[in-house]
Amino acid sequence: MLRSSHRFVRRPALARNLFSRAPPPPRTPIRTAVYGTVFILSTGLFAVYYLDARSALHRYVIAPLLRHTLDAETGHKVAVKVLKSGLGPRDPVEDDARLTSELWGKSISNPVGLAAGFDKNWGSNRCCTGLFNLGFSWVEIGSVTPRPQPGNPRPRVFHLPDDSGLINRYGFPSEGHASVLSRLRARIPRFFAEEHDSAAFRPGTMLAVNLGKNKESPVESIDDFVAGVRTFGPHSDVLVVNVSSPNTPGLRGLQNRQLLQALLDGVTQAREQLQSERKPKLRQLVEIAAVIESTSIDGVIVSNTTTQRPPELVHPNQVETGGLSGAPLKQYSLAALRTLRKNLPAGIPLIGCGGISTGADALEYAKAGAALVQVYTGFGYDGAGACRRIKDQLEGLTWADVVNKAVSELSAKKVAERDADVGTLIAEAEELKRLIDQLAV
Repeated sequence: MLRSSHRFVRRPALARNLFSRAPPPPRTPIRTAVYGTVFILSTGLFAVYYLDARSALHRYVIAPLLRHTLDAETGHKVAVKVLKSGLGPRDPVEDDARLTSELWGKSISNPVGLAAGFDKNWGSNRCCTGLFNLGFSWVEIGSVTPRPQPGNPRPRVFHLPDDSGLINRYGFPSEGHASVLSRLRARIPRFFAEEHDSAAFRPGTMLAVNLGKNKESPVESIDDFVAGVRTFGPHSDVLVVNVSSPNTPGLRGLQNRQLLQALLDGVTQAREQLQSERKPKLRQLVEIAAVIESTSIDGVIVSNTTTQRPPELVHPNQVETGGLSGAPLKQYSLAALRTLRKNLPAGIPLIGCGGISTGADALEYAKAGAALVQVYTGFGYDGAGACRRIKDQLEGLTWADVVNKAVSELSAKKVAERDADVGTLIAEAEELKRLIDQLAV
């Protein structure tokens, strides 16, 4: 009994020895210094990450790391989730006053916007805030379709790093109007102030919604776009009617002149019927100037992705089906922009998009008559500081002066002005004939 009792008493002690943690080693000055150094470095790196979007950490570490360790679509989703978390980096630098632009009578803090496609479903208020915190003056969400659809099967996004390009065949993946509308409504400040003249709820910015079409909808139908105008009109500054995506079968057929005329008339009529004080501007992604000028479209984005494959492409992914964007698109976009600027009056602004990654690229578009520019692929390759770097490279010039000069010189003139020019030429020709006749005598 004594031995049994002895064993019974000792077992808990044994259990405590087996499962209790060993006492921590005594702290030494070296250990304390190491911990302190790690803490300071971690804090410093996070401060650089969070407070300086243009830092080398984003450009040379984070962006390449995502690109080389994850496939293109997964890397894209990670970037969106970081912004949704509220822990995305930000640009703390105030925009130079000389970069202020004006569009439809509204002042915009800078000319650099984000094109549609980054956050197709507008993940949350934090994602919205995160994108504007990176310095963009204009953020375009979508494309958004009336009914949810998954888009094309994966893989559907491909990097072309050797060409600074991207090929995508997403096919308009969308959660549908209802889901996106609920998020846009959730962004409305609880104590709404009337002085907010922007759907982005911050001065000097604009929020645009890109309207798409469901795959199963009839090709010639305009109902999906009209529904988009009615749904998002009260909650956006700009509505973009997208009929140029190469990844939705039959969509580009709407660029046929008769179908396009019916579409633009339909969406502008729906816009005018909105029971809202805010009448969002309507923009179009096509290259048919005559139709645009004959409707109430407020502006044009030039341009979307291209199905063409320039001969200078070298990366193997060039064989993938889909729309090509990035640096290889620039030559086509600039050519389209110049053509449209020449055939549209100055009152219809153009927004340049395609292959813009530097201030020099943006300036080329301004000199071709673009009021604003949008980035997308360059943002993915260059990281969170892409917008700030473009703006830094534009400092020293007044953006509005460059644009106004180009628009004045390059835009199509009104009929009266053309008649006046013809009259001047006739008068000059008659004067020249008179002088020649005098010489002959």
